[in-house]
Amino acid sequence: MARTADRVAQAERISQAVWRIMASSGPQGLTLRAVAAEAGCTTGLVLHRFPDKRALLVHARDLLHERTGRTMDRLEAGAEPPGRVLRSVLVLAASLDPDKRQEARVWLGYLAAALADEELAARHTTANRSFLARVARLVARTRPDWSADAVSTVATALVALVEGVNTLAVADPETYSAEVQEAVLDRTLASYGLS
Repeated sequence: MARTADRVAQAERISQAVWRIMASSGPQGLTLRAVAAEAGCTTGLVLHRFPDKRALLVHARDLLHERTGRTMDRLEAGAEPPGRVLRSVLVLAASLDPDKRQEARVWLGYLAAALADEELAARHTTANRSFLARVARLVARTRPDWSADAVSTVATALVALVEGVNTLAVADPETYSAEVQEAVLDRTLASYGLS
């Protein structure tokens, strides 16, 4: 039993090391050797779990998708009105605090790596479309009087807005502060009658 617990603990240390390196150094700093050093283990142990850099990148993206997806699932399953859930889901995609900025850096680093890798790009597209579908579902619940085209257009605009501001905030958190991000989001939701 102790051996299983050790393996689980090692896997968690390696996962956290992948996340921290991706958040601090981006895809260029994400190497097997860097992960091993950060996790306090051998490169061989990392190689046993991740055969190459692509596997490290996929793992970082999957961690991000799991983290945000679980929280968004809970929000969507709750009893709050759909407009409030929509805002909460969009706020989760923004970078309003240091943890969320770290998530944004991981997301942006993965996206940068995906530009030159079809497999990574396909995974990114799948995750992005899942987020877009969630936002569209919430827009439709908030505005059941809208056509499917209107829902799709507004959902796309909201995702583009929050991901764009989130990306800009990674490089310029002073201009795109938490307050600015929330104000932009709230003004946009109000303009669509979604608040």
